Amino acid sequence: MYISLKPWAIEDATTLTTYFNNVNIWNNLRDYIPHPYTTEDAIKFINGQLELAPTQNFAILNEQEIVGGIGIVLQEDVYKMNVELSYWVAEPFWGTGIATIAVGLMTAYIFDTFAINRIVAEVFEYNKSSMKVLEKNGYHLECVRRKGILKNDILVDDYVWVNQKVY
Repeated sequence: MYISLKPWAIEDATTLTTYFNNVNIWNNLRDYIPHPYTTEDAIKFINGQLELAPTQNFAILNEQEIVGGIGIVLQEDVYKMNVELSYWVAEPFWGTGIATIAVGLMTAYIFDTFAINRIVAEVFEYNKSSMKVLEKNGYHLECVRRKGILKNDILVDDYVWVNQKVY
């Protein structure tokens, strides 16, 4: 299995739309991502990414096929030494190790590319697989914000995982 990351391109809009319309993917995403997700939503997202340098969001490829996405949100103000990491893998590829490899690639890219010292990833309490992915990549559980997330009208715990440079 050869996993790589590539910047999103306009021709990826249909694939992104298809994957984001899977409710099992959407249940692990923030609510600012529309559901249903339209091709127009995908094009708007991709066009916004094309303006960013260095690249902040990537498609995850298994060989040449898009199987997920991974990216960061740069933090501001007193949190400017942090980025928030998020990622998803299309349901047909769950449990294959793709996310673990992609998070490893992205973690190295982040520390090599951005002037930050912490990568933070928040995981909904029911996404145990994602927590294992982070742990395998050297992230540690920093805290649990009890009932800190409202998703689908249900309060759930927010697990905060961190990977930090050691000085």
